[in-house]
Amino acid sequence: MNIRTFRIGGIHPEENKLTHEVATQVAPLPHQAIFPLSQHIGAPARPVVQKGDKVKVGTLLAEAGSFVSAPIYSSVSGTIVKIDSAIDATGYRKPAIIINVEGDEWEESIDRSEKLELLKDHPELTPEVIVNRVKDAGIVGMGGAGFPTFIKLTPPPTAKAECVIINAVECEPYITADYRLMMEHADEILVGLELLMKAAKVTTGYIGIETNKPKAIELLSEKASKAFEGTDYRVEVVPLKQRYPQGGEKQLVDAVIRRQVPAPPAIPVNVGAIVQNVGTAFAVYQAVMKNKPLFERYTTVTGKRLAHPGNFLVRMGTPMQDLIDLCGGMPEGDNKLLAGGPMMGKALTSTEVPICKGTNSVTILSDEDARRKEPQPCIRCAKCVGACPMGLEPYLLAKLSAFKKWEKAEAEDIVSCIECGSCQFTCPAHRPLLDNIRQGKQTVMGIIRSRAAKK
Repeated sequence: MNIRTFRIGGIHPEENKLTHEVATQVAPLPHQAIFPLSQHIGAPARPVVQKGDKVKVGTLLAEAGSFVSAPIYSSVSGTIVKIDSAIDATGYRKPAIIINVEGDEWEESIDRSEKLELLKDHPELTPEVIVNRVKDAGIVGMGGAGFPTFIKLTPPPTAKAECVIINAVECEPYITADYRLMMEHADEILVGLELLMKAAKVTTGYIGIETNKPKAIELLSEKASKAFEGTDYRVEVVPLKQRYPQGGEKQLVDAVIRRQVPAPPAIPVNVGAIVQNVGTAFAVYQAVMKNKPLFERYTTVTGKRLAHPGNFLVRMGTPMQDLIDLCGGMPEGDNKLLAGGPMMGKALTSTEVPICKGTNSVTILSDEDARRKEPQPCIRCAKCVGACPMGLEPYLLAKLSAFKKWEKAEAEDIVSCIECGSCQFTCPAHRPLLDNIRQGKQTVMGIIRSRAAKK
């Protein structure tokens, strides 16, 4: 077996896939659902409903606010009680629509049957029709980034797609939602990949899976060989060495097709690849074949001290507290709550934060696991340089950010940082490298935006 990986940097955190073999449960409906209007990269969605309106599962709540945006649909039926603000998975208070849940009545246009629909049976699905259905369904990247999917499927004229790569890596040490999705819905994922390839007008597809998921590699390899037999599509399941952050787009492209994506503004399609998360492929199948907008997702709820960690199919808008209760409640003592995994997740101050489109995990770390050690002076060991998957110098970027040397930070390519945390993880002096770099990157990007606006 030829096991591939990316060529620059990377680390191997201790694995804690506590929920690897825990079958997905359907989470109960919340009593009240909260829908932040910013669940994607780009402009917030604009409400098309008002207080007092009755909605069903699948009713449009908010339309896309601009070209780079995505609509939001109700995951519940009930009454809109207010359009206000709420803390979302970023940890900030954002405009939101709040619904009191009453029953579970679905829009009749959604196909709720379990019949597997195949692309060969739907000649009406042209690339343009597929892209429009994906756009209208509000699908964004389900791995956490939240970039509107339809935009990736319509690259600029200067770039030509040659393949679609499905990101099934799931390299965060605790999360297993994508793994359970693969084991439970492999057929739908493969149809979703076929739809993505047709939409992108390519015939080559790859599914990148790390070798700590041998059952998924075997299952998808077997099903893909049958599903695409006799078709024009060539699909390969690519086993990948365990290495973080292999789930990053640029690292995955390097691992799978041995091409390195240049610094921003370059994106994977500039080297011929369109990368989509495995959850996105499943959502595309449901949207195109079942007329089902994006309003629920697979989410892991995990932590070493949780009584019953698990994987859940969750309606978006469900407060995290509801899922924590299903796992036995918040453990005693001091805990750190994360939206996402321990490497890239955001720390939260409230368990009432709702599950959104990009919430692949709710992670609860004990104080012992979460507490940082006292930072010491940098010893110039360059471990952070060796670990950086973007080939940057994290110690330098952190120092430039701390001293507000923005021009130099931009020249040293701070905007290429993918905020994976590999530098901070590997630092023997426990320096807050990522914290400083993240602040510096945001400042430099703001400077770049304002400079562009003046031109």
